[in-house]
Amino acid sequence: ESEVWTLLRLFFFNILLLHTCSASPPNFVLLFADDLGFGDLGCYGHPSSLTPNLDRLAEDGLRFTDFYCTSPVCSPSRASLLTGRYQTRSGVYPGVLYPGSKGGLPLNETTIAEVLKPLGYATAAMGKWHLGVGANGTFLPTKQGFDHYLGIPYSHDMGPCHNLTCFPPDVKCFGNCDVGVVTVPLMHNEVIKQQPVNFLDLERAYSDFATDFITASAKKKQPFFLYYPSHHTHYPQYAGPGAAGRTLRGPFGDALLELDNTIGQLMITLEKTGVIGNTLVLFTSDNGPELMRMSRGGNAGPMRCGKGTTYEGGMREPAIAYWKGTIGPGVTHEMASTLDILPTIASLAGAKLPPVMLDGVDMTDILLNQGQSKREAMMFYPTDPNEMFGLFALRLGKYKAHFYTRGASHSGTIPDPDCSPIAALKAHDPPLLFDLEADPSEHYPLPSEGDPDLEAVLERIKKIKEQFESSMVFGESQISKGTDRDLEPCCNPTCSPKPSCCHC
Repeated sequence: ESEVWTLLRLFFFNILLLHTCSASPPNFVLLFADDLGFGDLGCYGHPSSLTPNLDRLAEDGLRFTDFYCTSPVCSPSRASLLTGRYQTRSGVYPGVLYPGSKGGLPLNETTIAEVLKPLGYATAAMGKWHLGVGANGTFLPTKQGFDHYLGIPYSHDMGPCHNLTCFPPDVKCFGNCDVGVVTVPLMHNEVIKQQPVNFLDLERAYSDFATDFITASAKKKQPFFLYYPSHHTHYPQYAGPGAAGRTLRGPFGDALLELDNTIGQLMITLEKTGVIGNTLVLFTSDNGPELMRMSRGGNAGPMRCGKGTTYEGGMREPAIAYWKGTIGPGVTHEMASTLDILPTIASLAGAKLPPVMLDGVDMTDILLNQGQSKREAMMFYPTDPNEMFGLFALRLGKYKAHFYTRGASHSGTIPDPDCSPIAALKAHDPPLLFDLEADPSEHYPLPSEGDPDLEAVLERIKKIKEQFESSMVFGESQISKGTDRDLEPCCNPTCSPKPSCCHC
């Protein structure tokens, strides 16, 4: 009898939801942290992180324990998030894009914004784009479906280090990174608004931008999509007066608090404009923590290694879904990925999917009913994927098989020698097999030989790997197209000498 009642309740709930969506399409806010580890948020167990707004979203929404990005570095992870396709298909590999990169996310790729535009959605992005600038702004957000953009079009550390004012009153970050590169620009749509950017005022500018966008959309009763890929908590951290010195974690904790403050302001705006009951808010991160920065690099919690590696610490991320009155509070252990966000948003909005091979699946049932995932497996590519090596690892159910392992400079300095850059590429035949439910830290490989059940699991994994790789068509590498100093964004493009004259 209880099962019948549950089914009836879910049936009528879904009918009501469909009616609501048809009457007023849902809004979407997508929050994407930078280099944030699985163990960095208070709601994921960090004892000294100050993240009250994210903790509240997790308490009132759905918190994921098994959520993955697709790459352990920035640009390819962002490409997959926005397209629902592994970065190998779009060509955003190997590594990341730079200020003068000739390539970027190809314009024939369809982003979440472009999926929603035909339905009349207003679209805006703010923060770290990192999917290319190109000649005459070819690859900027405004060319990829976004009506409005405010932000730094690449990573905020891709400028001379001494131009970063990290903490008030005037504490500079000194270093040798990117000497001779233009100072970091703040762009509004396709125009440089400020160069170098004032980092101490940046988060307030983003908050104001988001408030104006949400308020204007709500006033016009226009559904909207806001994408906020934050610079926080990528090294070197910065924070303005509202967060600097306010936490027990030092610069990393202060930067994280500033991100949390912006998210809190977003939620207040959604409440004030009366749209919070019709808005899905999703939060996750682009890759794991940069452990080489030690206490300034983030924390992977119980997961092994971090950024740059295909161990869990490099690609398993915190993730939260919040939708007031629609998503019930809880925790899900279902496997999901950034790949799944595009098809899920398309499903909830009633939008058409792009006519291409998608790697994401609709996770609506997880969000609305805490149901089961449609995702059978998760694939793990290294930072420099190629067709000869293929996948480094594959997760099926609770099992993960490593066909290759390798450390990374991003995960250096920690005691585990397998995370370090001196841990060279190593092939495993048979693959290293881990039970991620019993051993999420990937410390204890299972002795599969002689165990019929585990041997069957490995055979199934190998078959899925073979099928997947046979369907994978590698796109032309955008990053291998190289760089051109003349493409570096300059607010005064005809000035001389560059880069010092690029100042406005």
